[in-house]
Amino acid sequence: MSVDGKSWLLVNASPDILAQLRAFPEAQPARALRDTAIVGIALVDSQIDHTAGLLMLREGAPLAIYCTDSVRTDLSTGHPLFRVLEHYCRVDWRRVATDGTGFAVQGLPGLSLRAIPLQSKAPPYSAHRHEPREGDNVGLLLRDETTGATLFYAPGLGRMEAHLHAIFGKADCLLLDGTFWTDDEMLCAGIAGRSARDMGHLPLAGPGGMLEVLAGYPRPRKVLIHINNTNPILDEDSRERAELAAAGIEVACDGMRLEI
Repeated sequence: MSVDGKSWLLVNASPDILAQLRAFPEAQPARALRDTAIVGIALVDSQIDHTAGLLMLREGAPLAIYCTDSVRTDLSTGHPLFRVLEHYCRVDWRRVATDGTGFAVQGLPGLSLRAIPLQSKAPPYSAHRHEPREGDNVGLLLRDETTGATLFYAPGLGRMEAHLHAIFGKADCLLLDGTFWTDDEMLCAGIAGRSARDMGHLPLAGPGGMLEVLAGYPRPRKVLIHINNTNPILDEDSRERAELAAAGIEVACDGMRLEI
């Protein structure tokens, strides 16, 4: 995310981060040896699919990582990426609070961020997998201070909580958890013995699902992210994909760019 197209905030670091950087020339300004345009990395949780890509960035400059206390603890103990990275590059941890105070990213003037606590699930290697703490999972509310435009990013959303209604109603764009179509998707596929909600994801379909929730918010642009490979919406010709289109809901794709 950027306000000037030159300096960028990376939100989460997926295992395919190298492919993403190769496909995004703006991230490689080549101003110096091993240079990138990434001035900060924000992590919304400590899940392996959101953090494994940090290892691919280990040979560059020190990493300025913005995350909560809970995420830092998980990435220093159960999944000790921070300790591993210290052998290659320095990790400059910047504490993200969940009390509504907000924070800024050094090198990105004009962009303000606020961490919104979410009820979801800490990863299996977290000591608090079954004892959730505030800060295990957050969404990010980003605001361009020049234009006033706002975007809410939440790849892990276990349920629609009361404090989210105002955010959904006022945001210009929502990037939301589209992991599963149905609550029993993984059970029916024989892949896992848990439901979507058990894993900390609000399913798209069914009573109280994401489609039903989003129907109450006509203002923002709605884009689904974090989609599991079992989800039928990945098939552009599927009935489920047509249902999304009819509801005005988009599915994110590789190379997608959003301007707000």
